[in-house]
Amino acid sequence: MRAVVQRVLSASVEVEGRVVSAIGPGLLVLVGVHEADTDADADYICRKVLNMRLFPNEKTEKAWDQSGNKPDFHVAMPPAKAKPFYASLVEKFQKSYSADAVKDGIFGAMMKVSLVNDGPVTMQVDSSSLQNPAQSSNGDVGSVGDNEAQVPKETS
Repeated sequence: MRAVVQRVLSASVEVEGRVVSAIGPGLLVLVGVHEADTDADADYICRKVLNMRLFPNEKTEKAWDQSGNKPDFHVAMPPAKAKPFYASLVEKFQKSYSADAVKDGIFGAMMKVSLVNDGPVTMQVDSSSLQNPAQSSNGDVGSVGDNEAQVPKETS
């Protein structure tokens, strides 16, 4: 499983001319499901995304870094299996964070995703089935560790 995480000021998903999801400041998470992914991979991605250091941490002000690889679609999970698996991942985020704050698009639909990046800050997280020490296209190598700063709860 691969998650591409972007810190945004706002984001929305449009399907067939209709906005189906929208958020204010927070994280936009794009998810690719591998054919060999399991619930353990979904748990890992959920935990890693919700614990990324992507927002200012007044206590530590510790910098972060991360490496990434290009997506590889030839090993994607077949759609019939991926759709319920994706729904399960969304549910994990809703249960682990906030059901009202976690939004999604329509699986398999051609979507227009609009966002206003904040930073820009964009991270990629791979579950254990895809983890390999790799070098990013800009030559940087790094990682996102567990126990990083928490994603702030949505404010009204």
